[in-house]
Amino acid sequence: MTLAAGAAAVSGCAHDGQSDLLGKFEANLASHDSATEALRQWCKARGIAEEPRIAAQFIRGHDEPPPADLHSALAVGPDEALGYRHVKLSCRETVLSEAHNWYVAARLSPEMNRMLSETDTPFGKVAAPLRFTREPLTSSAAQGVDCPTGIVSVHRALLRLPDGQPLALVVECYTAANLVGAR
Repeated sequence: MTLAAGAAAVSGCAHDGQSDLLGKFEANLASHDSATEALRQWCKARGIAEEPRIAAQFIRGHDEPPPADLHSALAVGPDEALGYRHVKLSCRETVLSEAHNWYVAARLSPEMNRMLSETDTPFGKVAAPLRFTREPLTSSAAQGVDCPTGIVSVHRALLRLPDGQPLALVVECYTAANLVGAR
């Protein structure tokens, strides 16, 4: 789904009475530097799972080409080794987002890089000890990334280390499952 289609999905929600819930969801995301932590708290608050655990499920074979501005956004040269993860983030069996994450592997510890390549631990949890901050970027910049159907919100953000160095560029496609739940 392109960004325009994602915007149409969001406007469709506004007409079916879920705009307040979408607003609360967006406020929750905006209040956290880590989307993983925001989703964990949202999952618990919405009753999706009593003991929320966000897990990353790798999506293989459907990688997005890197954005044209990737190297400049991450402040690296064209030959710098970058990591990439295309994952679904789920709370139990409920898929809450599909995310594309390009990151500077050299700015992570070897153990962090191992965890990102070998485990279902989300990037935000792996990199949390680095105390990164989240810088939202304009939504129109997410164009070119195909989101799946059923998306209610698309975010593009730069994760920065405390010294200001960019750590990762993320494009996140949030599913309509965020707007349902027991509460």
